[in-house]
Amino acid sequence: MRIGLLTEGGYPYVSGDARLWCDRLVRGLGQHEFDIYALSRSERQEAEGWVELPPQVSRVRTAPLWGAEDDGVSYGRRARRRFAEYYGELAAALCAGAGAGVGVGSAGGPSGASGSAGGASSAGGSFDASGSSASGSSEEASATQADRFGSALYGLAELARDEGGLVGALRSEAAVSALERACRAPGALRTAREARVPDLLAVAAQLERALRPLSLDWCEEDGLGSVDLCHAASGGPAALPGLLARHFFGVPLLVTEYGVRLRTHYLAAAEAPPAVRSLLAAFHGRLAAEIYDRATIVTPGNTHARRWQERCGADRVKLRTVYPGMDATHFTEVGESPECADPDTLVWVGRVEPTKDLVSLLHAFAEIRKEEPKTRLRIVGTPAGEEGAAYLGHCRALAAQLFPDEADGMHAVGDNPVSFEEIGGPEVPSPADAYAAGSVTVLSSVVEGFPITLVEAMFCGRATVSTDVGAVVEVIGGTGLVVPPRNPRALAEACVTLLRDPERRARLGAAARARALELFTVEQNITAFHGIYLEIVSQTPVRRVVLDDTGEPLPFAAPAEAHVPGRWTGPAARVVARGGPGWAAGAPVRATTATPATTSAATPAATPAAEGAR
Repeated sequence: MRIGLLTEGGYPYVSGDARLWCDRLVRGLGQHEFDIYALSRSERQEAEGWVELPPQVSRVRTAPLWGAEDDGVSYGRRARRRFAEYYGELAAALCAGAGAGVGVGSAGGPSGASGSAGGASSAGGSFDASGSSASGSSEEASATQADRFGSALYGLAELARDEGGLVGALRSEAAVSALERACRAPGALRTAREARVPDLLAVAAQLERALRPLSLDWCEEDGLGSVDLCHAASGGPAALPGLLARHFFGVPLLVTEYGVRLRTHYLAAAEAPPAVRSLLAAFHGRLAAEIYDRATIVTPGNTHARRWQERCGADRVKLRTVYPGMDATHFTEVGESPECADPDTLVWVGRVEPTKDLVSLLHAFAEIRKEEPKTRLRIVGTPAGEEGAAYLGHCRALAAQLFPDEADGMHAVGDNPVSFEEIGGPEVPSPADAYAAGSVTVLSSVVEGFPITLVEAMFCGRATVSTDVGAVVEVIGGTGLVVPPRNPRALAEACVTLLRDPERRARLGAAARARALELFTVEQNITAFHGIYLEIVSQTPVRRVVLDDTGEPLPFAAPAEAHVPGRWTGPAARVVARGGPGWAAGAPVRATTATPATTSAATPAATPAAEGAR
């Protein structure tokens, strides 16, 4: 089959999110064809280039999300009216008091997610002019606003297809005016009514950036209209082309989220003014609900992400948890040689940033040293940006304060029991070497999605002590010790327990390795997605018209092989019927006595349009 893989800021670029798992997925499904549609996040990312692509990638189309040029189209009176209507409806759906600003729950009502995220709580607790609580709106009202949002979204896409010029229109004064009218309308959220001109300009700019995919020419019959299914590697803007392909051509949509975009927005928008935070939270919540509603299947990467999706409107029937696939071969040697670890060394591996809470880890290590004086702590990682570099400097200073250099005798050189290292250095040339250095791996985070470093430690057969955040408990599954976050004493007690019990360490490490090899390998990830692809395509009707000699539709002309994967006509790219399998290509076929209808349907001739798509 032919798959349109939709990415944002990742594959096929050398750097970015979801690069590794997308590359492994494409390489692991060599029996299928992939068209890559990628949104880049920065000019630097584009300059760094692409990874080497396998032969099953037949086409790559890219577009910058960081900048979009105005095509110079000036709207006439009719087009201006259409834009004002659609954009006004979209803005009204964001400003409405029914469920806006908090996302929508599984039943279509508000989920309260903004309150849990800590970044948009003001929107969740706002009141309209009549004094009724926005969070207590009815399901019917929320569903109405969701339909209003969807209609406006597809209306803007249709305008872009018919007239062009959407980028300029979204940047125009008319867009800001429409947003202002919606904020001042009766029944709007209180935070929306309090929006000032700088707030409106900031929101309009963010909406223009998020809606840029609507202006792309990807959703044509020889583009996304020709694939068998669209697979979005994340929610948000990456899934927008998939929504349009479903709207215009009926192409089924699969959405994978290893990190929920809506949650990411809530955390990132915490410092924004209340009006900006409220309106953008409403937009991302409405967009997430629309994506989950239109998707055929949604695949969260863990239960933590699944709960967010359910609270944002995803139907449980559509959800399939697919864990990220990780390459275990790099950790095989260490995993099969657990005796190589230093029994008195704790290891922490990851990106150095405040959410990793290394401060609590250092205070916990101070307690550990009181019980086990020979213990050492190796912190292995690189800082994440300027904030991470500043945090690393703070941690180094704290370690020097808590643990003055120690020496074995009067003539020995002092040494600090805490070391800060980076992977790639002489002491730690690879991640496997980092985990091999100690007998216990520690994770001290206060915020975590899917803990990749924890899975790597499990591949290495290491016992682990982790904080109960994100998907940690789901990943560990009883093969390690879990303590509350921001609790140095509990963290210290758990580490001391494992340091004093080598048999328990070995038992937990062996169980952790077995669990990781069963659930978190590349092979299980590829197998899961292959089955989901077949499930989606098997439920999608073949909308191919085959005509008889009189020009009438011929019943049962599409053979049963429509739903069997394979390269029926070779690897060439093809223009296909809307929503149908890749082999069912070309214009309507007329059945003749010399060529049976089933044969004609199964082996279409290459058309000039198909040649142009190569």
